[in-house]
Amino acid sequence: MERTELISLLRATGCAEECGEFVFLRDPHWSDPDRATAATAMRAAAARRAETGWLCVRTGGSGGGLKFARHDEHTLSAAVAGFCRHFELARVDTVGVLPPWHVSGLMARVRCATTGGSYVEADWKMLEAGATPELALGGSWVISLVPTQLQRLLASARTLEWLRRFRVIFLGGGPAWPELTSAAAGAGLRISLGYGMTETAAMVTGQLPEEFLAGDRSAGRALPHARVALDPEGRVVIGGESLFRGYFPDIRESREFVTEDLGRIDEAGRLHLLGRHDAMIITGGKKVHPLEVEAVLRASGEFEDVLVLGVPDLEWGEIVVACHPPQRRVPDLAKAAAALAPHQRPKRVVPISPWPRNAQGKINRAAVAAMVRQM
Repeated sequence: MERTELISLLRATGCAEECGEFVFLRDPHWSDPDRATAATAMRAAAARRAETGWLCVRTGGSGGGLKFARHDEHTLSAAVAGFCRHFELARVDTVGVLPPWHVSGLMARVRCATTGGSYVEADWKMLEAGATPELALGGSWVISLVPTQLQRLLASARTLEWLRRFRVIFLGGGPAWPELTSAAAGAGLRISLGYGMTETAAMVTGQLPEEFLAGDRSAGRALPHARVALDPEGRVVIGGESLFRGYFPDIRESREFVTEDLGRIDEAGRLHLLGRHDAMIITGGKKVHPLEVEAVLRASGEFEDVLVLGVPDLEWGEIVVACHPPQRRVPDLAKAAAALAPHQRPKRVVPISPWPRNAQGKINRAAVAAMVRQM
């Protein structure tokens, strides 16, 4: 895709703010502090040159707070090419339910425009109510959903049958719990679990749907345009042609990006995510990965949802605490944690209300931690 074509596509989204040679994607739901940060960045951009990295896409970055990852037609085109090769798609037809200022929503539009595919924008509330758009026959239809969206669509026989028509259903934006993936597999849905972020122009690893249906629950293998490895501390390191050009206004470019996500790569080259480096719990000198504990607790059936975190403790350094939203019965912790090693077992179970899960399915860990520490 040429720069002029990409700029035209961005203008059509209605969220592009052109500042000199830069383009920023505005999120109408920014908080007041985020709007102020964005305004400062845009004023600075008006006086700068931008041969590369001229497209600024919002991100929290690895350190939190509003940042802008700098992309351009080259990084986005590389991401599209790798995506199409990996999933063997000559043309991408998409039903879009994610906004254009979000990297997944942006890349859905770019893939369609680059490959000559159809992009059908769907209103989520209408879709949830069963008003599904028609899919043209012969298309290679894909859709990107977050876990809570998939869960709601699975509840309706009509929307479930509609989902069966997609060649690939990309599931991301937060960890999918075992009950959800089991239900999706049982329904024969062609799910692809993957891994990516704003800094990488979305997906850099992904399953093939056949792998998901065969029982794989990893984040899949690296796409052709990306390199995925681990550093000595187990953090995921990403390189490749779709890697961003740095955070605005930084003009330094790096050939690799060290994330704060912990993972392991199995013998088949598949990435398994283990949680955040900054969320790792050290209790009695032993490391505990919260996502591993959460997966076991959810699989027990004792928790409808659960979040595991570390809370400071004078004796242990940190203790493992399991938090859950209000539910009909008190979870049996001994039963739920029976399959865990002793140091992984939560020492406390704390109900949290309201449960801070956003529309994308992510739980606000910082908010939960703050509530627990006040108890």
